Amino acid sequence: MASRKRVYRAVFPSPSQASIPTPSSTPQLGSAAFAGSSFSLPDVNPSQDVATQRIRWERSWHSATAFLSLPHLPIPVSNIIQNRTSSLSGEWIKVLTPEVSLSISYLVSEQSEGQRLRKSKKEDDLLEWYAQEVGRHYTRFQLPPLLEILGKEEDADKLLELVQALEVLRVVYFAQLQGHVVRHMEERKVYELTKFEERYDAMVAESLSQSSFASRLRTFLRLRGQIVLRLPSVDSNDKDVMEDTAEANWTKARRETHNLMRSINDVGLGGAQAQRVFAEVMSELLTAYVNATYAGQWVSPSTAPDELKNWVENNFARFAVEVLACLESKEKSTSVDRSVQVSAADLENWKQRAICDLGVLRIKELFEIVVDWDNGSRGAIEDLKQYTTTTAARSHLTNSFSNVLSQRLLQPGASTTEILQVYICIIRAFDVLDPKGVLLDRLARPIRRYLRDRDDTAKIIVGGLLAEETDDPGNTDVLIELAVELNKASNIASGDDDEGEMDWDDMNWVPDPVDAGPEYKKSKSHDVIGTLISLFDTKDIFVKEFQNVLGERLLQPDLNFDKETRVLELLKIRFGDPPLQACEVMLKDILDSTRTDSLIQKKDNLPSTASTPTIHSKILSRLFWPPLNDATFAIPPAVAALQSRYATAFEAIKPTRKLTWLQALGTVTVELHLEDRTVVEDVSTWQASVIHAFHETEDAPFSSRPVTNTVSDLATALAMDPALVLLALTFWASKLVLRETAPGAYSVLETLAGRDRDASNAEQATLAAAQKAAASASAAAGARSAEELAAERMEEFWPYIVGMLTNQGAMNARRIVMMLKFAVPGGFAYGPEELKEFLRGKVEGRVLEMQGGSYKIVK
Repeated sequence: MASRKRVYRAVFPSPSQASIPTPSSTPQLGSAAFAGSSFSLPDVNPSQDVATQRIRWERSWHSATAFLSLPHLPIPVSNIIQNRTSSLSGEWIKVLTPEVSLSISYLVSEQSEGQRLRKSKKEDDLLEWYAQEVGRHYTRFQLPPLLEILGKEEDADKLLELVQALEVLRVVYFAQLQGHVVRHMEERKVYELTKFEERYDAMVAESLSQSSFASRLRTFLRLRGQIVLRLPSVDSNDKDVMEDTAEANWTKARRETHNLMRSINDVGLGGAQAQRVFAEVMSELLTAYVNATYAGQWVSPSTAPDELKNWVENNFARFAVEVLACLESKEKSTSVDRSVQVSAADLENWKQRAICDLGVLRIKELFEIVVDWDNGSRGAIEDLKQYTTTTAARSHLTNSFSNVLSQRLLQPGASTTEILQVYICIIRAFDVLDPKGVLLDRLARPIRRYLRDRDDTAKIIVGGLLAEETDDPGNTDVLIELAVELNKASNIASGDDDEGEMDWDDMNWVPDPVDAGPEYKKSKSHDVIGTLISLFDTKDIFVKEFQNVLGERLLQPDLNFDKETRVLELLKIRFGDPPLQACEVMLKDILDSTRTDSLIQKKDNLPSTASTPTIHSKILSRLFWPPLNDATFAIPPAVAALQSRYATAFEAIKPTRKLTWLQALGTVTVELHLEDRTVVEDVSTWQASVIHAFHETEDAPFSSRPVTNTVSDLATALAMDPALVLLALTFWASKLVLRETAPGAYSVLETLAGRDRDASNAEQATLAAAQKAAASASAAAGARSAEELAAERMEEFWPYIVGMLTNQGAMNARRIVMMLKFAVPGGFAYGPEELKEFLRGKVEGRVLEMQGGSYKIVK
């Protein structure tokens, strides 16, 4: 049998030895199924002949590529959109012939000899070739029209036009691949189709990434999202029209969004870029909803967090889930899971994000919230309390609010009273926000440091404590809030609650918060008054200022000092009796003065008729009162005689004590009888002395010419500062009692002419301004500030200081004070701070120089 076969083969050679043309030279050979099988016999195996299989492969390759190649023309997208099926059939989606089907099967089928023969050669991969063919056609013919669409005006229609064009391209490019190629792949069908799809989607997305596609999609989602999420409109003022069309617009916007996102996903643009744009838009919409709905809504109890969480769950999350579902991969017979899943954890994260946005909004409004605390902004602090649950959030709050305070509060344009009022509101608000006081401790440090550097801080605090709750709230010079706080008995605690000492008997003790600073001191109660008093390094500063302010108030012509007594008793609970002993003596002096004055009036039978002057006094203990103005000037003889009689009567009652009159501190009720009127005014003694100089004595009866005096004459006669004389004259001129007849010369205005009575508004304003200036000068002259008096008194100790610095060398302020207390007869009543203020003037005058905190004489 074998020999017979050898004879047969010798006559008819095998196909490997036959000369068969290539597909390129003989493309008209018909079906590739018979290529290389001439004279084939049932017992001949074609796979054994490599040359035959090579020729068949080349013929099949030529046949398949010629069929699958795309025309060198752009796809008529607009026509296809109108009638997709009829427009695509023929030229763009070809009808498969049996010969081409056999060729494609031979090239891609895993069972074919050609596939096994060419498996390792990438250039013979039909799918790779088709992918490149699609890429070339898309880049050359289809991409420019797509970019042109995106380059037009920005509206939703252009975005829809782009998506429809991409849908047509996808149908054309995938039709032949799905219908003619991958169906011959048994096990690799899904894998190869998915691979081609991912490659195509990446190509489309990459080609449009540099264009305005993301911007167009963002605009579309933002506009539709505002309607679907029911964001309050800021453009329309017609609420009735909005309510009538709201539901229809909501349905339309929701449907358009779903359709567009499905189409975007179908054309391959629903990947990471679209999801990222959608996430950014949803984040913007969430923030916009929070800002539009809850900005300025501070009512307590606050329902904003619960309402916001409910909105996120029923509106925001629902819309997000619907859109993400549109971005899930549709059924494409693929094994790759690209679906987007939304879990309960995602919903919780969205709720937390909404609370964070609400917290950020409240932080931006925090300054207004704090300032408006008394008018009902507690609800906003309740919102912030839900936000400040993490260390990062608490740090963000304190840093942001500190910056706002530095820009809007801690600057020279804000008065000390305004700063203290805001600080009090901050204490109250942060007591609700963080009862442990960590946040307040952080924020208060720069405020307290700034207030310590202001000279009038202590004075305003003391003035607020002594103010009345019924005082005018519009008075920006009085801190009425402290008067309100002082009336709350719970605010004055005994002992030092703010010392931070551990209470070993406290069974509710907890450690300090983890974000507490090293200098944090936990208070048992947020005492506003105690917090303000603790601004100063030592309580001596506050006590001294309280003594000065109390002295000014006690010298006022007011017989009721119940307020001062109550404040003093409450402060004694806080500071104890010794620091406030001088204040107690001052108050006792005023109360005793009333009884002593009444006793003297009765015993000495001092005149008390309407025609003769009367005198009353407040008797002060010199050693316990702050430095007072002891300036002297001439007073009317009748008043001087009354003072002498009064002093004699006092010494008779208290032989061991002697009166020294402080003329500048007195007040006088003056009644002036003019020809056509009577003027009654309560004035200072120096103002009364000046007007008394115009009084006509008995030796000079009424004359036709009024009494006239000049500033220089009055200054000499009264032994008074000329500037003070001029202020007194200006005051009486404002009362239309005097008038200036020549520069520096004034005379009595006995009668008022019609033009004087009907003075113009401008003239009246000028007179009022002059009166105000005179009143201010009166206060300044009648009771000089403690700083001025202290500076004058300090000059008495300057020779001692010079001697010590000359003999002992450089010394600091504390050591100088200690030595002065021993060296000066009667002691040194000032502390280091007052001495530093005095020595600062000497340094500025280049008399002393300061090095390392020590002072020395300039040589």
